[in-house]
Amino acid sequence: MTYSDSSQTKARVAVIGAGAIGGLFAAAAHDAGHDVTLCVRTPIPGLEVTNRGEPRDIPVRIATTPEGLEPADWVLVATKAQDTASAAPWLERLAGPAATVAIAQNGIGHEERVRPLAPRSALLPALVYIAVERVAPGRVVRHSGNTVMVPEGKAGAAFARMLEGSGLTIRLSKEFHTEAWRKLLTNVAANPITALSLRRMDVFHTPDVDALSRALLHEAVAVGRADGADLGGADVEFVMDMYLKTDPGSGTSMLYDRLAGRSLEHEHLAGAVVAAASRLGMAAPLNTAILTLLRALDQGIQARG
Repeated sequence: MTYSDSSQTKARVAVIGAGAIGGLFAAAAHDAGHDVTLCVRTPIPGLEVTNRGEPRDIPVRIATTPEGLEPADWVLVATKAQDTASAAPWLERLAGPAATVAIAQNGIGHEERVRPLAPRSALLPALVYIAVERVAPGRVVRHSGNTVMVPEGKAGAAFARMLEGSGLTIRLSKEFHTEAWRKLLTNVAANPITALSLRRMDVFHTPDVDALSRALLHEAVAVGRADGADLGGADVEFVMDMYLKTDPGSGTSMLYDRLAGRSLEHEHLAGAVVAAASRLGMAAPLNTAILTLLRALDQGIQARG
């Protein structure tokens, strides 16, 4: 299987999903000098990305159907994890044997989710450490961060070269399984608590929320360690320190989804911890309780939608 290497030439880049992360990557690929198609289910007027308070129109092609599109060199799957199946018709058209499919989603098990939909292409999971918000269709605001982590290897190195000049920092990891769990930890408390409380990151300055967050994280660390990830108490402290240093007015993807009346990705955050614990014969009562509440919340959102 080949890996796309677009360090010297303009590449055909297709981004599936026009949410916050999709808009961010479409703009980054454009800034790196590539031919970008943004694949959407619902038409949008265009793509506007605001960074440091300055809005900028990004001249990318907007496609509402895969019909007529040529196979891409790079395909970036930026749907929410629970919406991965919606990428199937796009991947069937765009992801040929010469393409690399980068999967920029929360949770773990990226390749397992996408492999059935792109059997001919190389896959590259990606962890996005960037706070970005979709404030309206086609309008994205970048709050902070610029780092994307991918596995070390030919595909990861080609991805880094492809995005040279984009303003993003691409890090290559030798221990991606551990890093995927570490990224999951950053979401295990922040996403559910902000969504359930309808509060932004300021909520983590509350002592009882701090205590609950630490308990959720310690429980997830125990499950991750049992799953082979190199995690420990220092990871809990790192995540909590990150929460407290984050702009208190910023939110999380799950909070933004609740505010917009969209389905939540609880099954791939709290649910990922609970599923791994079940597979490993462990108990995860706190994450299970959070998952139960999020399922009930999501059912209510779907009923209203």
